[in-house]
Amino acid sequence: MIEATITELQEALRARKVSARELAKESLDSMERQEGNLHAFLARTPELAFESAERADQMLAQGNAPPLCGIPCAIKDAILVEGVLCTAGSLMLENYTAPYDATVVRLLREQGAVMVGKTNTDEFGMGASTENSAFGATRNPRDPERVPGGSSGGSAAAVAAAECVFALGEDTGGSIRLPAGFCGVVGLRPTYGTVSRHGVISLASSFDQVGPFARTCRDAEIVYEAIAHKDPKEATSAERPASKKSFGLKGLRIGAPKEYFTEGLSSVVEQGIRSALGKLEGAGAVIVEVELPNVKYGLAAYYVINTSEASANLARYDGLRYGLHTPASTIKEMYEQNRSSGFGDEVKRRIILGTFALSAGYYEAYYLKAQKVRTLLRQDFERAFASVDVIAGPVSPVLPFKLGERSSDPLAMYLVDIYTVPVNLAGLPGLTIPAAEADGLPIGMQLVGPQFSEPLLFGVGKAFESL
Repeated sequence: MIEATITELQEALRARKVSARELAKESLDSMERQEGNLHAFLARTPELAFESAERADQMLAQGNAPPLCGIPCAIKDAILVEGVLCTAGSLMLENYTAPYDATVVRLLREQGAVMVGKTNTDEFGMGASTENSAFGATRNPRDPERVPGGSSGGSAAAVAAAECVFALGEDTGGSIRLPAGFCGVVGLRPTYGTVSRHGVISLASSFDQVGPFARTCRDAEIVYEAIAHKDPKEATSAERPASKKSFGLKGLRIGAPKEYFTEGLSSVVEQGIRSALGKLEGAGAVIVEVELPNVKYGLAAYYVINTSEASANLARYDGLRYGLHTPASTIKEMYEQNRSSGFGDEVKRRIILGTFALSAGYYEAYYLKAQKVRTLLRQDFERAFASVDVIAGPVSPVLPFKLGERSSDPLAMYLVDIYTVPVNLAGLPGLTIPAAEADGLPIGMQLVGPQFSEPLLFGVGKAFESL
């Protein structure tokens, strides 16, 4: 039953064919069977799940249950759930218990969703494989010898393995879209500001955005509608414009950036994406080649800004205000011990890079220049959307790679983000949908639209699923 869609489960719950408690137990049982090998979860929350399920069953009995009432879900372990450990995949927060709910969690609770656990993540969201978690790597359900993508790999793997029905992740440079592509599920990075970041542990505040993982576009849309609300507690929160327009493929103009189909893209992935574009064209869409001339600078600009913001955000973890505390004879020694033992290698690397980029004499040469590239990229997308409705392309240049294959080469790992980071730099929504398969592994296609075009992206995604 747990493998059904949200709509199917809601019908079954309302018809009393199954109870929320039974679904919660099925989800927890699925975790019990698979977690020894998969390691998608850092914490299982059976008590919370059954308490939530009891409330959900009461809501269902009253006959006014919202769409997510009784549906088992998982939350990335960088999003606060009151009373539950929230580690962000780091030893620095190994014993941190969340004192309140993140806004997105509060909204899910109000819907009656049933939270079954917290999912694994690269430490503080820094990674593309979920191998940087201080508590061990997550494996890809499609091939346990391969990575699930990152940093929200635990959430993607949990949905793909039917350990839950949907999950929340957080996307800073592709951390929802890449795992969705690698695990063969749907993942949405919403327009920056449409989903509150209140109660989310920050990596890079101008990029971070919470979004859903699900097995279908309609399921992801239902979750998005539940969590996308303006939040007075969050300064960057935005009001979504209303959209009642229906979308079809006939006559839809889909842009294929020529920069996305160049050297570096695996021939297998390119074949899968071109095949998917051919299906869309066969259904009446018009495929148009577009140019994003500054996208080649996107990865460099992103990592300058990302590391700079990470350096600033993680300064608070000093052992006095937040995080691991180790006794020492001097305050300098205490800082050194706390941060050297609490942070992993990738976090230290980004803090050092970001501090350097922000330092006197280098701010203008690196950080300021990267922000100018960010503006140019935003303008590239604006010009492209003047002639097309949606942009489509690969999520990753390669198929899911093997565990350990890139962990010793940071640059090779960063290059996996080459198609996803431009979307974050421009603050746009991006939707990953399963597009094809090769060698038994999924190939994800990324759909990108103008700001607040999530209804359009879901419309295209649902149309593609029906082909």
